[in-house]
Amino acid sequence: MNVSYEVIANNFDLAGEASSKLKVLLQRIGVPANVIRRIAIGTYEAEMNIIIHAGHDGKVEANITPDKTTVIISDDGPGIENTELALKEGFSTAPDYVRAMGFGAGMGLPNMQKCSDKFKIQSACGKGTVITMEFLHS
Repeated sequence: MNVSYEVIANNFDLAGEASSKLKVLLQRIGVPANVIRRIAIGTYEAEMNIIIHAGHDGKVEANITPDKTTVIISDDGPGIENTELALKEGFSTAPDYVRAMGFGAGMGLPNMQKCSDKFKIQSACGKGTVITMEFLHS
């Protein structure tokens, strides 16, 4: 089963909508609760990164099989200049107004990596970012 959700850049009112919809779907089809929790966390963090950093709308796509869920998050934003640095806990390029709202603590990418069984990030300056997270159902 494949599903896709649009994430609108800079729209904090809709933050978490894609991850919530995916969570409900996974519950309906019987994915284990502990796996759903990890998927929801990883997807929410990715969604927030699009909202905060991309400057362009993005997409959350999920491929759900009996054994695993693969979530692919993509945007056409500015890309990540240094992915190794961006994966360090606490590193953030979030603007002050985002931090004032309680976001941008520099835990998004590290949380995505920790929650997923497999994690891959592809990013190039000026070309956007694609993050692939794989979650095993066992």
